[in-house]
Formats: sequence, C-alpha cells, structure tokens
Amino acid sequence: MTNIVRFEAEEGTVSPTMLDAYRRDGFLIIDRFIPEETCRALVTRAEALIEAFDPSESRTVFDTGAQTHGEDDYFRKSGDKIRFFYEPEAIDASGMLNVPKSRAINKIGHALHDLDPAFAALSRRTALRRLAFGIGLADPLLIQSMLILKQPRIGEEVGWHQDACYLYTEPLSVTGFWIALEDARRDNGCLKAIPGGHRGPLRQRYRDRSGRLALEDLDPTPWPSAEAVEIEAPRGTLIALHGLLPHASGANRTSRSRYAFALHAVERGAHYPADNWLQRSAMPARGFD
Repeated sequence: MTNIVRFEAEEGTVSPTMLDAYRRDGFLIIDRFIPEETCRALVTRAEALIEAFDPSESRTVFDTGAQTHGEDDYFRKSGDKIRFFYEPEAIDASGMLNVPKSRAINKIGHALHDLDPAFAALSRRTALRRLAFGIGLADPLLIQSMLILKQPRIGEEVGWHQDACYLYTEPLSVTGFWIALEDARRDNGCLKAIPGGHRGPLRQRYRDRSGRLALEDLDPTPWPSAEAVEIEAPRGTLIALHGLLPHASGANRTSRSRYAFALHAVERGAHYPADNWLQRSAMPARGFD
C-alpha cells in the first residue's frame, strides 16, 4: 500500500519535495490550503445558488454510469454557463423530485469560475496561481469548474476515469484542482486514486459525435484498482490531479453532505479539438489573471 504524502503550502509555494511527489504519484495533497471560514462561506453560496434555481428549468440527471446527460442539450451547452444537474436517485420514474430541492443537486457547472463572483475569487486566488505554475503549467487557461455535491444518502459513486478523457488537448495538458469545501471521508465519498497511474495511456475519450456525446474506448486494459488509495480530505484541503491520473470516488450513504469544488486548466498553446464535449462559444477561456 502506497503511503499518502501530505503537505502544507504557504501562499501556494511548491517545494522540490512537493514537485517530486506530484510527478511520482500524479497527485499532490495540500492540507489547509483554503481557510475553513472561506469554505463555509462557499457552501453557503452553493446553497444560495440551489435555492435560486428553478427546477422547471431542467430535469437533467448527471449519471456517470448511464451517461444519459450526454444526450441533453442542457448539459451539452453548459460550458460557458452555470447549470444544475440532479442526483440519479433524486428523480422518480415520473420525472419528479423525491427529495427536497436543496438535497437533489449532484453538480453545478461548468463556468462558475467566470460567472459567479464567489467562485471566481476562489479560482483566481494568488496561491492557486502559484501552485499551478509550481507544478509545471506554463500558460494555463481555466477551462471548466464545477461544484460536486454528494448529497446525504443518495450521493452517487463516480467510477474510474481520467480528466484528459473529458478535457482532451494535443498534447495532453489538463490539470485538475479539487478542493474539499466539507470534510471528505471514506464513508461519504472521498477521492480514490491510483498512485503513478498517470504514467499509463489515456483509456477513453468523451467527444461529440454528430451532436451526441459518447465515450470512445482507446485502451481496454482494466484499471489497476487494487493499487488504489483513499484520500480523505478535511475541509480546506486541495488535491492537484494530473490529467492522466485514474481517480474515482465512493457513494455517500451517510447523513452528511460532501461538497467539493473542482477547477480544470489546460495549456493555452495546446490544441483544443472542436469535438471536445465542453465548448465555450460565448465566452473564451482566460487564465488566472
């Protein structure tokens, strides 16, 4: 079993030891990166966004297993908007909510970092910018952001995947920054990762095929899930994720929610194909400035 190495980084400074850990494992864990009071304020902001959301606007379920959201324009055209997606178990067979709206949303995405002042401020913190450059990004563009809200008792499991599958560039360049806004524990769906798995190939690609989003298999080799580690993350922890790192998360069957914010960056100079699922037609991506 790989020992999980954790760090603290004052103002986002990346030491040689931290960089070595990131290059070895494909992820970098930084505790207390975001102050607890900031995390609580962002949870309150997320709750306000959900409260203001009109459920009649959409009934799109975000289901990483069935991938039915890929057939829905509400999801497909969310790259430069703030849109709301439901937990699979929050919608009954007739399409009606079977839990309160406040506990029904699985994800909010995908341009919070540009369109919501609170999450824009989080995304463009000086410390985060320094961290991005410190782990090797040269000229990053912030391409996507999302709130991932594993709701109490119905929070969905997320299977093994690589971020480069969804945010593909040539050459591959996507890097993820995952921030625990609430405690992420083994029992409520913390991240799991395969240390060193980023040295393997890209296994799948999620792309637009004639107006329908679909996963394309590139390499059928099974995930080495026996080598996985669970990364518990107290509120305020940041985990940087290499774009090829296989990672997943468990279901949440506890009475506690597990709110997290994820931000993804790609290199400005990399080619971003027109058949990538996420497009920003109305709002070009920009960097940390």
